[in-house]
Amino acid sequence: MMLVRNADVYAPAALGRHDLLVGGGKVLWMGAEAPALPEALVAATLDLEGRRLLPGFIDGHVHVTGGGGEAGFASRVPAPMLSRYTRGGVTTVVGLLGTDDVARGTRELVAGINALREEGLSAWGHAGGYHVPPATLTGSLRADLAFIDCLIGVGELAISDHRSSQPTLDELLRIASETHVAGLMTGKAGIVHLHLGDGPRGLDLVRRALDASELPPRVFNPTHVNRRRALFDEAIELARRGCCIDITAFPVADGEDAWSAADALVRYFASGAPRERVTVSSDAGGCLPCFDDQGRVCSMDVGHSGVLIETLRELLARGVSLEVALPAFTSNVADLLRLPGKGRIAVGGDADLVALDDAGEVTDVIARGRVHVRGGAVVRRGTFETQHT
Repeated sequence: MMLVRNADVYAPAALGRHDLLVGGGKVLWMGAEAPALPEALVAATLDLEGRRLLPGFIDGHVHVTGGGGEAGFASRVPAPMLSRYTRGGVTTVVGLLGTDDVARGTRELVAGINALREEGLSAWGHAGGYHVPPATLTGSLRADLAFIDCLIGVGELAISDHRSSQPTLDELLRIASETHVAGLMTGKAGIVHLHLGDGPRGLDLVRRALDASELPPRVFNPTHVNRRRALFDEAIELARRGCCIDITAFPVADGEDAWSAADALVRYFASGAPRERVTVSSDAGGCLPCFDDQGRVCSMDVGHSGVLIETLRELLARGVSLEVALPAFTSNVADLLRLPGKGRIAVGGDADLVALDDAGEVTDVIARGRVHVRGGAVVRRGTFETQHT
């Protein structure tokens, strides 16, 4: 067991100064002052000296196998290693396939998820990828979700993008219904995580799906909705209808027709749309390409999970309170993905904890009860990481 002392707890609600007892990967006790315990019971003590303690971030959009591939096989991005997540405060990831759902498939995705679990992270994933018919392991989306423990939804299915399969309304409805029913059968999220490109059709296909079917809005989960300003306005209206929208923390240049993640979240809060229906993810491990007017890659970048804490710091610097900003990185994601024990600090919940200093830098990270970052230094690395990775 570990005793965490003098933590200024945001659960994400502000609870004030608390001590916590952690054991078996769970928060066993939390209160104003820890009781006296026999030395033999407590293996370690971590004194946070009043630093803020948050739930571990849940990154709901990660290419755990690496993404890319739009500019030839050499442009496939390597899989991110363990500390690339943890040093940014991420303790839970949701992996998926993107443009390349052929050379990289569901088997590799499931293997990558299980590898991260073995290394101490919490990890799940989505079946399918950009294209229709979706990539599966069993031959059926419903069976993938029913019988493969770590798969909880479908995605990232691409729409309004020149790289997509240009799915029809009927195809989207069939995929969404399969996913929804599988979620009902298993208690899993049962969502369709939709990649949005910058095409002029925007979210029209999702609006038509809501109008034409009995499927609940929560099944449709569009991401990258801040990539165009008009698209973000469409996404806010979908959130009012019951969808949960996902903002991507990708780089935005001055004058670009897009909103940064911080800008988008501030605008979302100002809109009055339900605060529980917005999340922020990183696209970690994914290629962030720019295309010319012929659809050819002219430049690219790579996403990383550290952008989540960078976005949170920017929000705090702009005067958004931690209590208001934090759910989009924690509890909202846990609720959408139906991950009990995640996204909050509570007795009986998972011991996924992140401490921040006064500048908003990550100093300490505990994932499933084990220390990964201590005093700003990585102390637990992935199997093939070196000290210089």
